[in-house]
Amino acid sequence: MPAQQGVPDRPGMPPMPPELAKLLRAQLAAVADQVEEEVRRQVPEYARPADGAYGRNLRAGVVQALTLFVDHIADPCDDRGAIAATYYELGRGEALEGRSLDALQSALRVGGMHAWRLMGHTAEELGLDSTVVAALGELAFRTVHEVAQAAAAGYAEAQLRSSDELERRRRRLLDLLLQDGPVALEAVQDLAHSARWPVPRTVAVVALAAAPDRREEDRPLAAAGALVDMESRPPRMLVPDPDGSGRFGRAFTLALRGRPAAIGPTVAVTDATQSLRLATRALALMGRGLLPRQGVVRCADHLSTLLLYGDEPLLERLQERVLAPLDTVSAGQRDRLAETLLAWLLSGSNVPDVAVRLHIHPQTVRYRLRQLEKLFGDALHDPETRLDLILALRAESLRTPPN
Repeated sequence: MPAQQGVPDRPGMPPMPPELAKLLRAQLAAVADQVEEEVRRQVPEYARPADGAYGRNLRAGVVQALTLFVDHIADPCDDRGAIAATYYELGRGEALEGRSLDALQSALRVGGMHAWRLMGHTAEELGLDSTVVAALGELAFRTVHEVAQAAAAGYAEAQLRSSDELERRRRRLLDLLLQDGPVALEAVQDLAHSARWPVPRTVAVVALAAAPDRREEDRPLAAAGALVDMESRPPRMLVPDPDGSGRFGRAFTLALRGRPAAIGPTVAVTDATQSLRLATRALALMGRGLLPRQGVVRCADHLSTLLLYGDEPLLERLQERVLAPLDTVSAGQRDRLAETLLAWLLSGSNVPDVAVRLHIHPQTVRYRLRQLEKLFGDALHDPETRLDLILALRAESLRTPPN
């Protein structure tokens, strides 16, 4: 526990009558009852049933503070480290339970003032000198200051550790959800509970373009419920219920600030790795210009492209086989014939539609189609070959910059 600061010793305090400490100690239990009741009455956060661990902790805290006050009277030089340690732990406990420091400090002030009023009556009944009574009042406030300071230090330490631990647990949860292989829902639920992350029905994974020194952008995303890992390559985040999360959408827009990103498809929470795989693939295709380079790309809008480039060696073999006839013409002629053939296949063999699509005369389309008939023959009318041609030509068109 950190050393206490700001609690001055008062060697000039007038001596206390020996019988005062003994009398106050005899009244301690009764005073503790009344102080505890007053705290519950005035501080709503502490207005809970007295039974159970919570009630026992509150009672123990009150007794410890009163004991500290009486010990001050009996022996001003007494080592009060144990009492301070108790309140340090009390502060830690309040933070870990998610209660506010304001409520704890209010309880200490209310309890301290009420205890002083009760014990002050006893001092007056003994006929003590006004100087002694004033010193007792100062001592009461000093006691409250000591325990409040110790509790605040414990609270701050727990918040720091809790924040760091929570971040570590959420990172482990993200790693679990995005691991290779099957993910057990029970394991997700257990770790999510300890990470204070409500398990959603669906998720999507976002892959981000790398950008150094941008860690601050994960704060609004984490606050919106996303699990964020900006240190992975590529940086990634897991979004809960992406199709219905308006809060996340606002945080996402704020955080990206124009940074390219790919959003994987929406999947069940235990299938998050599938969303990651496609988001990562889409981000790589963005970098190559096969998908829009800037802005946010949604995988759901580009599934055919992701399918085509899911196995590029296989795609290259397909292109080599079905597009081989085009290798017999010049490069310029090849590009024109490939463009016309793809448009013709996609338009259902409708020449006027092809002409409109390519901004050329229908007669030009017919001329090119006669060339294609010579190159491909009857294969142009075979359904399986037509499908292979569409796939091969579509992949080629993605790699060819528009005119």
